[in-house]
Amino acid sequence: MMADSASGEEVAVICNTDITSAESENNIINTMVERGTALLRKMEINVAEAEKRTGKNTVNMQETYTRYLSVCRPAESVPEGGTPATPDTLWRRYSEFELLRMYLLVTYPYIIIPPLPEKRAEFVWHKLSADNLDPDFVERRRVGLENFLLRVASHPVLSNDKIFFLFLTEEKGWREEVLDTGFQDKVDSRLKSLSAMFRVKNPDKRFTALKQYSDELNTVISQLLRVRARVADRLYGVYKVHGNYGRVFSEWSAIEKEMGDGLQSAGHHMDTYAASIDDILEEEEHYADQLKEYLFYTEAVRSVCRKHELIQYELEMAVQDLAHKKQQKEELATGTVRVFSLKGMTSKLFGQESQEQRESRLAALDQSIQEGEETVMEKNTECKEFVQTAWEDIERFKEQKDKDLREALISYAIMQISMCKKGIQVWSNAKECFNKM
Repeated sequence: MMADSASGEEVAVICNTDITSAESENNIINTMVERGTALLRKMEINVAEAEKRTGKNTVNMQETYTRYLSVCRPAESVPEGGTPATPDTLWRRYSEFELLRMYLLVTYPYIIIPPLPEKRAEFVWHKLSADNLDPDFVERRRVGLENFLLRVASHPVLSNDKIFFLFLTEEKGWREEVLDTGFQDKVDSRLKSLSAMFRVKNPDKRFTALKQYSDELNTVISQLLRVRARVADRLYGVYKVHGNYGRVFSEWSAIEKEMGDGLQSAGHHMDTYAASIDDILEEEEHYADQLKEYLFYTEAVRSVCRKHELIQYELEMAVQDLAHKKQQKEELATGTVRVFSLKGMTSKLFGQESQEQRESRLAALDQSIQEGEETVMEKNTECKEFVQTAWEDIERFKEQKDKDLREALISYAIMQISMCKKGIQVWSNAKECFNKM
């Protein structure tokens, strides 16, 4: 995942370049992130364009990749006659974005880390290319990379992270900085905790409900994307039928004298309507990408829930271990063994311990119990702090999710209504053509 030389891997460059109005019209506008918060008050971040490049990777093999041009500059207004700040120009491979996100995921386990755009196109209608170098896919991925940077930059905690700032402003040295944090060791322990088969006896009902909701949301969005892809296939067929209508009407007009002009005009309306399908379905893919973002967000939510389960499990194990030590002390002090143990059988067979041995063991148990109590207190504090900080971020995420998905679905509905109105208008125009024949 963190390799520098994967074939077809994207590259991003961060610099200070103004976007012309013509470029803005050609690019999909990102409306999913509120601007002017946290780091965004000090810095403007945009991914402006993308282009293909061909070169040799580390094993001297030819590869084709995409690089993304990103704009990153101070947001302070320049006084009249003043000179804008000199920007930094940075090259970034996609693996560096992955490295940054993994660092954030490990360093801030109580935060729902924004997802990266998909590496390969999923849930697409079959007429659309799933190639990661396809221009339409590259354009949508440009929006996704910009959205990721803006999500992090607008977060009240993540935006203050030193490594993230270095990612935006330093071409060299930031990778060494992130590796020096030692987060990779935490990655290993995190992966081990995910594979461990542990059971929490007293799970937090709020996190249990959140995990269930995340699973259900993942299922619902996946189904919605599949249905949308099937509908897009059918819609594509309907538009192509209109293209057939246009061809037939045009051919028919060639053999008619009185009706020729009307048939030719009707055929022209049908051809125009059929030709608009590619742009319409590409716009649909933009709204689908907004749903995909929250499909990937569900895994980030589950990651927070799993981390809480692990902390809760460690707390329960510490409490259980402390109770066991206290029981050992009581049995040693009273000479009564409550449960069968090898130690008890050994004492019966070979005699009791001397007073000095018993006192030595009691002292050791007292020390161990004291350490166990401190461990329980630390784990209990860690668990409470995690719940508090995590739930604050979860509430923030819920508010963001409701707002974003509401806007995306409303925009999608408006687009569908507009598309239907255009279809009605085409047939109304065709009707007028037929009436004039």
